[in-house]
Amino acid sequence: MSHFLSTVCRHKKSLFGLKGIVIGLVLLLSAVSPVFAAAPNTGWSAIGGGSLFYTDDVALFSATRRSSLDGDPSQPVLDVSRTGIGKDMVFEPYARVSKLIPSSFGETELSVRVRGFVYGTNPEFSQASMYLEAIHGFTPRTVLRLRYFTAPDQLLGQTELHGSENNLQDMRVTSHLGTVRLDHRLSEHWEIQLLGRAGIRNFNDPFIQRDTLLWRIGPHLLYHLNHHARVILGYHYERGLADGRHEAELHDDASYVHHFASIGIEADLMEHLELELDFHYERNNFTSGNPEDERFNGHENIFLGSGRLSYQLTDHTALTFMVQRSNRRQNFHQTHDHNTNVSVGAVYRF
Repeated sequence: MSHFLSTVCRHKKSLFGLKGIVIGLVLLLSAVSPVFAAAPNTGWSAIGGGSLFYTDDVALFSATRRSSLDGDPSQPVLDVSRTGIGKDMVFEPYARVSKLIPSSFGETELSVRVRGFVYGTNPEFSQASMYLEAIHGFTPRTVLRLRYFTAPDQLLGQTELHGSENNLQDMRVTSHLGTVRLDHRLSEHWEIQLLGRAGIRNFNDPFIQRDTLLWRIGPHLLYHLNHHARVILGYHYERGLADGRHEAELHDDASYVHHFASIGIEADLMEHLELELDFHYERNNFTSGNPEDERFNGHENIFLGSGRLSYQLTDHTALTFMVQRSNRRQNFHQTHDHNTNVSVGAVYRF
């Protein structure tokens, strides 16, 4: 009976979260649409769209989707998934509203972006995230970007509590991340970007010892072949310090060092068709000093590749097609997990 009630509560909570995602997107676009219609040249702009995904791993989907140079590649995932939920269809709606503000010091763009993951047969995993960003151009060659990202109350799945297979609990995490990035065009072909990030991840009460303070630094190097193609190289170093490092008796120190390397290419294949290809390698070295912690001397390797096609159907509408594939391997569980995501979508520019 208690298991039934907890399941019902989880579904009610997920439905309220889903309702918030939909209402937020609708209100955001509804509020700004009259502005665009009445004053199209006041610096306001908006983009809305959505993609329908097939995924073969519900628990890994959001981590795979957010793994990028400008995303959240160190998003936590379950060490051992007990859900057995497998495949699903996921709808990813998003909306972005921005305002361009010129001044004597350059141009500043302020924007807000809302994004959701809405799961078809596993609605308890539905979630939303929000980005607030300010971009200031000091000169045409030098741009400063400030971004705040939050993903509240994200369900990672069910996992063991205190090492007992008979005591499975929902693991949830809320992330707050702040990012600063300086972009500078060195020449006609070369551009460098310097990124810094810091933030916190707060877990729900049963796993509060995993609350993590993190910081990240890294350079990106871009080579513009011409006006229609560019190559992007990037590396990030991240340090995460979990509260569990101070509670040795729990044997649950999730502290880590994260290495992220990426290479990508963006190219116009023809007048209305664009291609993006990316390959990422991630290495998580867990730094627990407790020999009784399962992560002692533990590490994880992640390989991820993705391809995206975008076809400009009209001046305001584009169609997209994407394929992603990731492979994860942990030495302390001897597991080999993979995730494949395939999507079709549309983008509309107001």
